[in-house]
Amino acid sequence: MNLNLELLKLLPPIFNALDALIDNYGVYLYLVFVWLALAVIAWIFSGGLRKRMKGSSPTVIPGIIFTMQPPMQSPPPIIGIEVDQTWNGDHETMDEP
Repeated sequence: MNLNLELLKLLPPIFNALDALIDNYGVYLYLVFVWLALAVIAWIFSGGLRKRMKGSSPTVIPGIIFTMQPPMQSPPPIIGIEVDQTWNGDHETMDEP
């Protein structure tokens, strides 16, 4: 319990220092973080993560493959049972329109 009270006494000076830092240099900190983020994104796109994660995974090189399709053929005939349209399922026949 005593440790928690000491930590609570330590936090206000830290937060006050951070508030003062952001108040005085917030714009410059923002610009530094933006430029660092752009540099990290450029590093990732240039393959920086792949160089760091050396594993046994093979290298995949994407390519374009052209295939020839056979000429269009007519669909095969449908073989089935011809259904009597006058039968309605109740073992009765309906009058045709």
